Amino acid sequence: MSGSDRTVVHLVRHGEVANPEGILYGRLPGYHLSELGRRMADRVAEHLADRDVAHVAASPLERAQETAEPVAKAHGLDVGSDARLIEAGNVFQGKTFGVGDGALRRPGNWRHLVNPFRPSWGESYIDQVVRMMRAMDAAKEAARGHEAVLVSHQLPIWIVRSYLERRHLWHDPRRRQCTLASLTSFTYEGDRIVSVGYSEPARDLVPPHLLAGAKKVKGSAKAFGA
Repeated sequence: MSGSDRTVVHLVRHGEVANPEGILYGRLPGYHLSELGRRMADRVAEHLADRDVAHVAASPLERAQETAEPVAKAHGLDVGSDARLIEAGNVFQGKTFGVGDGALRRPGNWRHLVNPFRPSWGESYIDQVVRMMRAMDAAKEAARGHEAVLVSHQLPIWIVRSYLERRHLWHDPRRRQCTLASLTSFTYEGDRIVSVGYSEPARDLVPPHLLAGAKKVKGSAKAFGA
């Protein structure tokens, strides 16, 4: 197969967000990258500087657009906005919701926690797969024979990867391999995905308790939204 039939679509998780109140910000507007998050975005741009990037798009949320900007600038491109890349819907958006904060003891929350397989607290996993696959297909067409960069959010990225790698969509959120400013890269031959890669160009900038598989550190900052 010729090189012109090979296309790579990178799903990039945005950098760290300024969120001192520890809100599960979800799809709420007004949440921007922190200074550290901007450094992470620059690191992603450096990592991709020598790649054949022909298309850049992002979730319409500010943190995703801001992560995409350095990548697009490095390749003389504009950042497109694709609503299919947006964060997963969540009924707890705008609230604090974490281990140890009493959220699980509040009766008003229980009806949203009955089915972890759908999940009952937000957008269904399969709906996330469908929209992410459509966004990836559109990017593949826009960059056919080259590379595309799509900036999205942790849960949608992990769910579409899990689907393509034939894992259960329900999972332990602490085990997602999709840290801040990471790349989950899908290589297509023609229209068929032939491999999935994963890299963390900003790993040294990520607080240790936010890395995949890390245990919660008492007193550490909460990491809501993705």
